[in-house]
Amino acid sequence: MSINKSFASDNWSGVCPEVMETLTRVNAGHNPAYGELEDPVTGAAIEKFKNIFGEQIAVFFVYNGTAANVLGVSQLMRSYHAVVSAATAHLNEDECAAPEKFMGSKILEIQTEDGKIRPAQVEPFFKSFGFQHHAQPKVISISQVTEMGTVYTAEEIRVLAAFAHANGLYLHVDGARIANAVVALNTGFKSLLTDTGVDVLSFGGTKNGLMFGETVVFLKKELSKDFEYLRKQGMQLHSKMRYIAAQFDRYLTDDLWKKNALTANGMARKLAAALQLFPQLKITQEVRANGVFVLMPVELISHLQKHYFFHVWNESPAGESRRKEVRLMCSWDTTEEDIRAFAGLVKQFAQ
Repeated sequence: MSINKSFASDNWSGVCPEVMETLTRVNAGHNPAYGELEDPVTGAAIEKFKNIFGEQIAVFFVYNGTAANVLGVSQLMRSYHAVVSAATAHLNEDECAAPEKFMGSKILEIQTEDGKIRPAQVEPFFKSFGFQHHAQPKVISISQVTEMGTVYTAEEIRVLAAFAHANGLYLHVDGARIANAVVALNTGFKSLLTDTGVDVLSFGGTKNGLMFGETVVFLKKELSKDFEYLRKQGMQLHSKMRYIAAQFDRYLTDDLWKKNALTANGMARKLAAALQLFPQLKITQEVRANGVFVLMPVELISHLQKHYFFHVWNESPAGESRRKEVRLMCSWDTTEEDIRAFAGLVKQFAQ
């Protein structure tokens, strides 16, 4: 079996050359551990975040996205609180119950076809307010980009943040693919997140060219009080902090984040355009970022997965008996040749 470049996940891609070069550079010599004692590498990265989001923020580096989400949300909650999220959200489906274990809190899930949630869908949970037998809603968590490849506009986030705050809740954004969303909307990080009222952001980079590391960004610094202790207790205080910080410093320099995201998003559009030529296939979500969701015949999936790995997203789509919904993810290093080769196989095996 010959396996080509994967369309499984942007996590499967390697480290972009600029970041690898930076890691090699900071590997020389000694540097203060834990980002302490005015570690210049960590300090420089934090300044980059402040230049983007504003001086009023607090920045904490962690190892992975699960930690960024769980710790960022748990900072805002007590054990009797609940977080509201889409049923498809990574926080709900793909953290191996880490939120429940470490926060001791309940997740209130909302069923949504496009991965996005609206204020009207959250309101039914408010009947629990003041009722001591129910968990008390405290945080709304959204994914940007969503797990269905869709994107919240700045106005949608602004409305959701205002709604949350008016009802005594916070708004958290899982930004594992935040760069792809910013590029898709042709906007900036500050206008999409700071200016819309977001409270806490899990700022991702691993899916867009970094080796490892994510960032918890409190867009309102006062919300971060004592978070350094929660990070340590959560086993996410990286001793050689410079290896996370240096990656983000380079990532936020010369718009490297933008270059990588533009490539990934652009390749997804090209892939969607190529697949739309086949009547047996159907694109199920508008392609805004770097994911393409497609209804595909079962037999074709079997043939293609002998050459390219990708995930079946929905085994039993409504109204479908012979097709399944698959997810095809493009990365910072996906090329037009990758798209042509994949489309060529579709043409070869499509019945």
